[in-house]
Amino acid sequence: MTRRFYVTTPIYYVNGAPHIGHAYTSIAADVMARFHRLAGHDVFFLTGTDEHGQKVEQAAQAAGVEPQVFVDRIAADFRDMADAMAISYDDFIRTTEPRHVAGAQALWERVAQNDAIYLGAYEGWYALRDECFYGEDELTTGPDGQKLAPTGAPVEWVKEPSYFFRLSAFQDRLLELYEQCPEFLGPHGARNEIISFVRQGLRDLSISRTSFKWGIPVPGDEAHVMYVWFDALANYLSALGFPDTNSARAAYWPADLHLVGKDIARFHAIYWPAFLMAAGIDVPRRIFANGWWTIEGQKMSKSIGNVIDPRDLVREFGLDAVRFFLLREVPFGGDSDLSRKALITRNNVELANDLGNLAQRTLSLVAKNCEGTIPERGEPSVEDTQLLGQVAILPQLMAVQMERCALTDALEDVWKVIRACNAYIDHQAPWALRKTDTTRMASVLRVLLDALRGIATVLQPFMPQTMERMLDQLAVQPDERNLAALETPLPAGRSLPAPQGLFPRYVEPEATV
Repeated sequence: MTRRFYVTTPIYYVNGAPHIGHAYTSIAADVMARFHRLAGHDVFFLTGTDEHGQKVEQAAQAAGVEPQVFVDRIAADFRDMADAMAISYDDFIRTTEPRHVAGAQALWERVAQNDAIYLGAYEGWYALRDECFYGEDELTTGPDGQKLAPTGAPVEWVKEPSYFFRLSAFQDRLLELYEQCPEFLGPHGARNEIISFVRQGLRDLSISRTSFKWGIPVPGDEAHVMYVWFDALANYLSALGFPDTNSARAAYWPADLHLVGKDIARFHAIYWPAFLMAAGIDVPRRIFANGWWTIEGQKMSKSIGNVIDPRDLVREFGLDAVRFFLLREVPFGGDSDLSRKALITRNNVELANDLGNLAQRTLSLVAKNCEGTIPERGEPSVEDTQLLGQVAILPQLMAVQMERCALTDALEDVWKVIRACNAYIDHQAPWALRKTDTTRMASVLRVLLDALRGIATVLQPFMPQTMERMLDQLAVQPDERNLAALETPLPAGRSLPAPQGLFPRYVEPEATV
């Protein structure tokens, strides 16, 4: 039976334009989805936008438009960002869609039927920016005396009628989940933080509001709208047709991987599994929280003016150079810094020199010395066998790294092979062999072509456009580009197109006075 793989990004909140952090999580999820497709798995990849809540209502008012008009515009911008970054999503869900409204209300009703929701009144410290209530013990005081949430957001005292979710009743079940399924939450630091938070004791959670109207009405009591997180988290089910368990997509649940930013790990690792437990629905298999990006060492901030639209980077450096840099620079899961110098260095050293130059040298030598066709496989030397063995094991190594969400480590595994290929071509010197042993020269070039095919195949999830061109230059047919196809050698004698450069070196434009 074909393995199913369901991966999600968070649905992005539409109170502002997309930035590099949104692109980062989306690209990571896209790499996961593409790799599993290469492995022959049945993949469903979901992204989308979270469009309700008080912040959105206020942002629409500030823009002088109705909330629906406002969210339509911002949602379209997020979809454009995803398309510009070559995100291969299977569905883009919006929480204002009727199918989501129906799914979220069905989830509420199921949780309520199991006596996990009750009506009360809420008083507490509320951070509008986070759409979240905080306990007194979580607050700090700013320099101006303003009370602040742990995120730095200002809080205000709020009192209103509210429906509550019995979160406190799920403390032990959550701790049991974390203990029995250590892979449920990563990376290690986020896991420890969540467990510590839950062990300190969980209070029941306010899950409705009456002070604004831009939200999904609570079933049976339309004076209330759902708390934005109850609404938003339900998207992972509503996109599958929930509550219809006979829908074509229902079999994808439980989700294999929710990729989220670390700022929303608590909502996904505590609230979401508790809601599902209360509804009698299986919890997701894994939640992984990636880190934050700083820009040239500074936190992204509209006031500083350093918020980066990823599409601007793509226009300047090219899509695959940006995708590669974001997942190569810092181990996935940690915080990262976007430095222009580092981006250019990665492009010029690892893409243009290491990989691009290797491909150009190999393909040019084949064009000149093998009549532009794939040579026969010769009698392998020890060096040939060693290098091809490293290439052959790449799909297995990368599959292990993907299961760990270790995307940076997966790239390092590939680069070890690329560095080995460069050492091999320098040591074997096929340009010299052409004068002394043309048979051996052809064998060396065949080894390099086979290695490049393996490298380009496994790098497709990271750099889809450039690896497509590389596989074209290696004359690999469309049905020969998955992991299973690597076990079948390309036929000797197949013609190769004229080689073309893949990764141009980036040269900073000269400053004008």
